Amino acid sequence: METAELAVSTSSELSIFGLFLAADLLVKTVMILLVAASIWSWSIMIQKSRSFRNQRNLTNFFEERFWSQESLDDFYDHLGSEPDGAMARVFGVGMREWRMASTKGVPRSLGRELRTSLVGRIEKSMSLVISKEMDELEKGIPFLASVGSVAPFIGLFGTVWGIMNSFAAIAESKNTSLAVVAPGIAEALFATALGLAAAIPAVVAYNKFSGDLEKIGNSLESFAAEFTNLIARQLDEDAS
Repeated sequence: METAELAVSTSSELSIFGLFLAADLLVKTVMILLVAASIWSWSIMIQKSRSFRNQRNLTNFFEERFWSQESLDDFYDHLGSEPDGAMARVFGVGMREWRMASTKGVPRSLGRELRTSLVGRIEKSMSLVISKEMDELEKGIPFLASVGSVAPFIGLFGTVWGIMNSFAAIAESKNTSLAVVAPGIAEALFATALGLAAAIPAVVAYNKFSGDLEKIGNSLESFAAEFTNLIARQLDEDAS
């Protein structure tokens, strides 16, 4: 009977909630920090997954319409002043710069150097928007890298502290039976498990989002280069 009661007591102590309640105050703090970091990481991962998926859909939709259009001006007017999607906003800035120059008599009245300067201004305006869009998409991702690199060490710190307390308790009780040692060791190792549980998804998500960011950045840079080439050819044709 006593053996059964001891088994039930040990089982309850080794449950997740039981391990948390039995832990030292510092170890509890470590556990709470790791759980909070994990929840925050997952919220970022969900938000970024939706954002990147939406960005891909908007980019594909824009490119399909852009390369099938016949007039840049009509297409720009159809998009409106606040288009959706990073690529559409990059295009909008380039077209605004072109429109401003067109109202001043460009391109026929400009020499070659001034035409080159206009293309440079358009390219610079688009590059600034690309940087702004990439900064917006990157928000929250560095936190995932921080969690992935720091969380295991925080968990390890909680484990080391918990094991030190367990050994001190063993020395005081002078009892080394498994029933006495197991709960203290388990609660200490639980901190490391939480650290790994927070770090592994964060590292995987960070690598995935970093790759997605690079693809988006490359596509925006490629589009900006293609658009400036279109403008440059248009200027050369009108000046000839």
